[in-house]
Amino acid sequence: MKDDLLVRRTALRELFAGQSGEIATRHPHIFKPNWRTRTTTIGALVVIIGLYAFGLSTLEMTPVKAFHGVMRLWEIIGLMLPPNPETWARVHLYFSAMGETLAIALLGTLLAAILAMPFGFLAARNVIPNFFVHFLTRRSLDTVRSIDTLIWALIWINVVGLGPFAGVLAIMSSDFGAFGKLISEAIETADNKSVEGIISTGGHRAEVIRFGIVPQVLPIVISQILYFFESNVRSATIVGIVGAGGIGLHLDEQIRVLEWQQVSFLILMILVTVAIIDLLSQRLRAAVIGARA
Repeated sequence: MKDDLLVRRTALRELFAGQSGEIATRHPHIFKPNWRTRTTTIGALVVIIGLYAFGLSTLEMTPVKAFHGVMRLWEIIGLMLPPNPETWARVHLYFSAMGETLAIALLGTLLAAILAMPFGFLAARNVIPNFFVHFLTRRSLDTVRSIDTLIWALIWINVVGLGPFAGVLAIMSSDFGAFGKLISEAIETADNKSVEGIISTGGHRAEVIRFGIVPQVLPIVISQILYFFESNVRSATIVGIVGAGGIGLHLDEQIRVLEWQQVSFLILMILVTVAIIDLLSQRLRAAVIGARA
């Protein structure tokens, strides 16, 4: 079977090779090179390469600096080995800070999801047909989402002071806009059959939302919460560096005093924690999506 197919392909290739000149004569517009397209493509590539080279030159990124940077990185990696917290008291302190980071990520994620739920319904076209309400809600969510978590952390530190409370508020503010957008999109893609069934039995708008839309959207929201929690563990580490509590504060302190073995111990703690959360969240998301199906 395979030999016959190979023979047929070879015969067709030879037939086309023999008739290629005749085909080119019949359809010259197909085989004629399009110099305009080629010139445009080459010009675009030249512009992109020129902009890239200009960016490297402006930022003073040279091969010599890159080489010295890599060599310095290897030196720092050598200073980090082996990871060593030095005392059991520091181990206890770092584990407590890691627990604080997990609490910041969890509370911030849950608060963002709870607060974003009603705004997700307001931003959904199939729930709120009013254009102005829909438009204002969407733009408000976009505005909140456009500000990075680190910026929110700096803002909330000045409002409520240093500590994990500012970290929770930073995570919540950063994820609020993203959750609102994702929830509204999930609502807009919900199946209308259950909604039409509730309306046909005389159900009012609140019952349509409660029994027709929420059961479809809830598994998606739970899956997104798990994903955002996994991501926010890393974000909570970053906001801790600016004073919003958690393991990031200790990481910043040890980097400043050049205690590289303790830095590597903290990084190892973060990597192991994120890996465990990633594994657990993948299984939970699979269970949630499977239960939905």
